[in-house]
Formats: sequence, structure tokens, C-alpha cells
Amino acid sequence: MTSRTDTLELSVTATTATDALYWLEHIARRDGWSAHLRFTLTLCADEALNNIMSHASTPGYPTAIHLALRQTGQEVRLHIADNGAACDPTQASSPPLARSLDDAQPGGHGLRLMRHFMHAISYQRRDGWNHLTLTSHSAPES
Repeated sequence: MTSRTDTLELSVTATTATDALYWLEHIARRDGWSAHLRFTLTLCADEALNNIMSHASTPGYPTAIHLALRQTGQEVRLHIADNGAACDPTQASSPPLARSLDDAQPGGHGLRLMRHFMHAISYQRRDGWNHLTLTSHSAPES
């Protein structure tokens, strides 16, 4: 299979994550992704985008987000770049697992999911931009 790259450019608004997930779902249907790949990549993309909107976005400064999805064979890489404040999710630690639902605290568990479902996660800060790459391996549905 030859490689294919799709791109999307967004700014942080109330619908940023929804718009990006709709874009991913369109690609998933078009390219016949497995249900597992569709679920894991959209879950992890949603987490990453919400982290950008919560932590990297600066009030009064429009944060730009560039998405690039590259598919080569069975490898799918979602590159997410934003010009917000530096924020390296690969260095953040996940909170300890709660012993019960009553003891559970919100926050940090999305990173645990990303680490669990993605085959690789990488981050770089270059020229004022955060660059996060999520990599997964999955064959298309037959």
C-alpha cells in the first residue's frame, strides 16, 4: 500500500474536538479501519485535543492546531501540532489507580489510556509549537 496523508487545520473553539473527531471518523469509514483502530485512535485524539484546549491554550491568544494523519501499510500516525504553551504529555505521570470508584479522582487517566492503546507516543517542542505523534498498528476491516 502506498502512503496517504490527510490534514486538517483548526483553531481552538467550542467545537474543536468534535470537528477533529468527525474528520477522523470520515477517514476511518473511507479507508475501512477496524473497529478497534477507529475506537482507540478517536479516544486518544479526543484526549490529546482536550489536553490542548485545557492546558496549552492561552486566554486571548488563538491557539492553532494542525492535524496530519499518515497511513502506511498497517501503521497509522496521527500528528497533532499546536502553538499553545509547552505541554509534554509523555512526561506527565498517571495518577495511581483507585482501589474503588468512591476513591477515584478525576484527571490524568486519559494519558493512561493513550499509553495503553497506542503503540508509540512521541513529543517534541519546536519553534514555539508542540508536536505530539500517536502511532497505532492495525489492519483494515475485510
